[in-house]
Amino acid sequence: MSLNNTLEIEIIKAASSKIDTIDFENLAFGNVFTDHMLVCDFKEGSWQKPVIKPYEPFMIDPSAKVFHYGQAIFEGMKAYKDDKDEVWLFRPDENFHRFNKSAVRMAMPEVPENIFIDGLKTIIDLERNWVKKGIGNTLYIRPFMIAVGSGVIAQPSTQYRFMIILSPAKSYYSGEVKVIIAEHYSRAANGGIGAAKAAGNYSAQFYPTKLANEKGFQQIIWTDDATHTKLEEAGTMNVFFRINDTLLTAPTSERILDGVTRKSLIDLAKREGLDVQIRSVLVEELVNAAKDGSLKEIFGAGTAAVISPISSFSYQETEYVLPKIEATFAKQLKEKLTDIQYNKAEDTFGWTVKV
Repeated sequence: MSLNNTLEIEIIKAASSKIDTIDFENLAFGNVFTDHMLVCDFKEGSWQKPVIKPYEPFMIDPSAKVFHYGQAIFEGMKAYKDDKDEVWLFRPDENFHRFNKSAVRMAMPEVPENIFIDGLKTIIDLERNWVKKGIGNTLYIRPFMIAVGSGVIAQPSTQYRFMIILSPAKSYYSGEVKVIIAEHYSRAANGGIGAAKAAGNYSAQFYPTKLANEKGFQQIIWTDDATHTKLEEAGTMNVFFRINDTLLTAPTSERILDGVTRKSLIDLAKREGLDVQIRSVLVEELVNAAKDGSLKEIFGAGTAAVISPISSFSYQETEYVLPKIEATFAKQLKEKLTDIQYNKAEDTFGWTVKV
């Protein structure tokens, strides 16, 4: 896709940068933001001129529909800097299309490609000094849209605000991740908004995840809402299982997010000659594989986490510890993926876009 800037964007630069006050070696994920943000409003049936301006709070009416009816969607992306100080995006077209799928599902206006993509390129180019070199250093990109129209009548807003904010980042999870398999709570249901990156999907996870944390687990592997027998996602990530030398992951559906990292790992695994199966994985199958020793790995995959190996899982009060193996699929695939993202290996898929 083309990233040629064909859109007029007003740029109001910050009087000074706070970049020199930031400790880039000790970043808590998502807590530090760059000097600028992009703002573009939708009103009277059309999108207005985008503005890049200093990062700052903004005023919003207390009756804005985002507060009362939850019309809010977002995306998660990253920018990477290679050894030549060039900045790269990874599959931005996928995030753009998924963002608008979420918008349609939430009865929100679709964002035009030139506003999303050209705006993205322009603000990252302005903030390129915030993208640090080195594997693990990234600039996390958060495009989002909220309903800002006022009034508490239960109907879609007529006014919206699309924004892009940027946050320098390192790894999302650190250390071993232990998970518990959901037996009661559900992330999403058929006919619902599980496949949309809607804010409410994530807030609904907070309580059951809090209960899991209290038991010593970092995340939950979600199961289907109807029977709780099918394994679906792990926390905020898609999830993969390695049984013997077969890599398994659930198909996308109305309940499962179509993750960009997920589909990239599937393509990479196939290129590397791994046996990949996209099918429903049953809780019973996983437990039996853990018992007979054929379960080798479980790992989560997502933009923020990239790949997050899981050391053990719990089901019906029994914890199953995964074996310690050196040559893991997770390590192999993460290296292949990050080498492409940081321009250290040839991108045979055409995934990367230079800013």
